[in-house]
Amino acid sequence: MSQSCYELQAPDATTYWTQMIKCQDACPVHTDACGYVTAIAEGRDADAYRIARASNPFASICGRICGAPCEANCRRGAVDHPVAIRALKRFVCDSHGPESGERRLHQEACDERLLPPDRGGYERVAVVGAGVAGLTVAHDLARLGYKVTVFEAHSEPGGMLTVGVPIFRLPRDLVRREIDAILSLGIELRCNMRLGHDFLLSDLRQDGYAAIFLGIGLPKGRRLQIRGAEHPNVYDGLDFLRSFNEGAPLPLGKRVVVIGGGNVAYDVARSAIRPIDESSSGEAVAELGRGERTAYDVARSALRLSGGREVHLVCLEKRHEMPADEREIVEGAEEGLTLHNGQGPKEVVIRDGTLVGLRTVHCTSVFDQSGRFNPTFDESQTDLIGADTILFAVGQTSDLSFLAPSDGVATDRGLIKVNPETYQTSSPDVFACGDIAHGPKLFIHAIASAQIAARSMHDYLRRTRTDVVTRQRWIPASYSMIAGWEVLERTEPSVIGVAQRVGSSANVESRYTEADARRQASRCLRCNINTVFNTSICVGCNGCVDVCPRNVLRLVGLSRLASDNHWQTLASEALGITEIRLRSMPPHELDALGAVMLKDESSCIRCAMCASRCPTHAVTMERFDFYRECVSVPGANPRIVHQPPEVRP
Repeated sequence: MSQSCYELQAPDATTYWTQMIKCQDACPVHTDACGYVTAIAEGRDADAYRIARASNPFASICGRICGAPCEANCRRGAVDHPVAIRALKRFVCDSHGPESGERRLHQEACDERLLPPDRGGYERVAVVGAGVAGLTVAHDLARLGYKVTVFEAHSEPGGMLTVGVPIFRLPRDLVRREIDAILSLGIELRCNMRLGHDFLLSDLRQDGYAAIFLGIGLPKGRRLQIRGAEHPNVYDGLDFLRSFNEGAPLPLGKRVVVIGGGNVAYDVARSAIRPIDESSSGEAVAELGRGERTAYDVARSALRLSGGREVHLVCLEKRHEMPADEREIVEGAEEGLTLHNGQGPKEVVIRDGTLVGLRTVHCTSVFDQSGRFNPTFDESQTDLIGADTILFAVGQTSDLSFLAPSDGVATDRGLIKVNPETYQTSSPDVFACGDIAHGPKLFIHAIASAQIAARSMHDYLRRTRTDVVTRQRWIPASYSMIAGWEVLERTEPSVIGVAQRVGSSANVESRYTEADARRQASRCLRCNINTVFNTSICVGCNGCVDVCPRNVLRLVGLSRLASDNHWQTLASEALGITEIRLRSMPPHELDALGAVMLKDESSCIRCAMCASRCPTHAVTMERFDFYRECVSVPGANPRIVHQPPEVRP
């Protein structure tokens, strides 16, 4: 079964094995998390960074703020708790990414196999929006040889990275350094250029741009249409975050209510807790450091440090239903945030022109029986939360006012309408992806869609078709695990003290120490290594079953699989008995015909005890090694619509 070189396989031949590596399969850009976590465990940090960076130009930023679908799907989570993949990525990026002051590895580690094989023809390409989607498209197209110009409405690039993510979660120096590494590919950046105000799509076409990408995101916050919401002390949470991150926060009162239950709501609420004037917080921080502190003392101190400001968060969901990350909820509570679960905003209460509070109504359920968002309320249960400032953080909307009918770009329910496979719009030379095309998602989803859009723009300009294929090989596994890895508990990176957090805008999370990073990385179950069974030499001794510490192996008679049509077909072919005959046989006759070894992959810890115990070496440990590659497909049906030259605008 072992092969010395990679082979091109049909998708159905490799899907099972790639999906076995659940972290990589769950990552929208398919970062080899198993690979870089293993490298950290083995002390190969530079290699770990190369692996983390290979498919992601924003590896350093993702090491700080990624929603980490890899962790949510980590197989270790079925045993106890997932590997701390995101924090481990930060550990190596801090030392080897652009934030270290050296961008060489950022340039070298890009996996060129993920780019189309044909170089560009040096056409000019316009990218509107310098967020993660726009800069990812610019990165890929610049590497392919195109002349890329990025137009950004604000005074600096970054999009939501700079205006939407609080500075206490994402240092702005890190953002600038990673963006500068991308721009160093020869990309031209033009800031303070707002589409629809400073230029139009028709201007870009007239200026000779051969293709246009729209990565404009969802820049406006949603407001609920409730009574009193038009009061001047009711703000859009995104506007507040933007001003907070720019160092000139909107004026807040002493009692603030944030409406929303997601991560953005917590970003808004935790920013509101922090003082507007940080110059006087040092004495209070020092004072808090003396003596013992109970949770009550911490909350009182947090309130004092924020200038006596109370911050409340109101959300429809019950505590266990909240979409915000658990760590956000816990740290928010530590910082003095008061949470009101199961409450829906009913009215902004105004008396004599002054905002005095938010009236809420009890939410009995958020979703209907089909799982759709459809909240119901008990109007007999209301409450009044005192407030002089209210911030909405209940979603985002687009601003498509720049579009004119002559642009030829269709929209659908506030989003730009695209082909979901190519991200081409109804105007063939215009492409769009990220939140403006598929609605609010994680940053890593925007990066993944941008990589597809960049390939599609290349195919549009070259009149080619690019497909992504998987190349694979099996090789004997040579590995070792540290003593006690199977019971090693997950520990989170440390966070700075509550006093420092609410008294300043210092970065909340610290990086792992080297020793902690090695230990946490050693928890990885190495899901790219598999037990391979050679049934031709198996003697059915049950030794592997007896020795398995997790009880994931079972040797069962064929009758246990009698109701499974797939296994019936396999048994019929192997035994030369028709499926009709197999279905008619009683259990004891089926069991007399043979047995099947079943393995529960969800709990296997790759200890290799089954392989070491097998007397005939019918069980071996082998590594499934694979990578994805872009290939041109001559003569295939094109996915991209090409507008005839004579009707181009």
